Amino acid sequence: MAKETIHKDVIVIGAGMAGLTAAMYVGRMNLEVLVLENGIVGGQIANAVGIENYPGFVKISGKDLISTLQTQAENFGATIDEFDSIVKVSLKENPKVVETEEKIYLTDVVIIASGMERRKLPLPEEKKFAGRGVHYCELCDGHMYQDKIIAVMGGGNAAVDAANFLTKYAKKLYLIHRSEFRADEVSQKKLKQNPKVEIKLQTEIKKLLGDGRLSSVEIFDKQTEKNSELAVDGIFVNIGVVPNTELFKNELELSPSGRIIAGEDCKTNIEGVFAAGDVREKEIRQLTTAAADGTTAALLAEKYLSKLKG
Repeated sequence: MAKETIHKDVIVIGAGMAGLTAAMYVGRMNLEVLVLENGIVGGQIANAVGIENYPGFVKISGKDLISTLQTQAENFGATIDEFDSIVKVSLKENPKVVETEEKIYLTDVVIIASGMERRKLPLPEEKKFAGRGVHYCELCDGHMYQDKIIAVMGGGNAAVDAANFLTKYAKKLYLIHRSEFRADEVSQKKLKQNPKVEIKLQTEIKKLLGDGRLSSVEIFDKQTEKNSELAVDGIFVNIGVVPNTELFKNELELSPSGRIIAGEDCKTNIEGVFAAGDVREKEIRQLTTAAADGTTAALLAEKYLSKLKG
């Protein structure tokens, strides 16, 4: 059966901070806007336990912040679809085409705010233990490890924040990182003061071990140059992110890191296509800059549409 074809003024790809902000502004301007999200609404920020650097809030969870923003966008008429995955895009056409598993959308403007996803653990056993001891979302899966031994891999803010969150479940928690901390001092201090936590810096995970489920990891101490086996029930991986740009690699200009090249005006190399948030190549990536990108993309999208319609 042929897919239904629907026209929208603007399609936003991604329902994180940048995408939802863009949708809110587009909706405020009485334009038809559809937000397509392959994962969960909110993206990575939805898993943040306590956000303390977003203006207007002393402290707020990522889930609550995103829920409020989603409500704002929907109140202005935005439609959010997180269950119909995109299979193909044609951005150089006019109108542009965004095809999902169920429908074909025609649109004059596409705002790409597809964000990034966590980098997978680069070990051959990762697939074997994925979901059976190897995890990437502490908020989703942490409760499975009540009174268990947990390891967190990584040394940035995401890893340390995950470790601090997981201490509520863990009997014992190891923070394992191949070099030194990159996380902020406040988060580090909180982790170091927890008696459940043992920090292993200059340490690499070499192998995952277990029969059906993860039961231990082989680690290499770079300072002593010795291997040892560490008993763990689960490991939560936070070793960086990769941009979600696979859909656009044949049409948009990408940087060596795989992000979309677009200026502060969020304009890409194709007219009517904007990039916003972490998926855009830029120096600073914060919640506030993602919201700024979403605002910019939406307002300039409206100007583009007005010019298009004469």
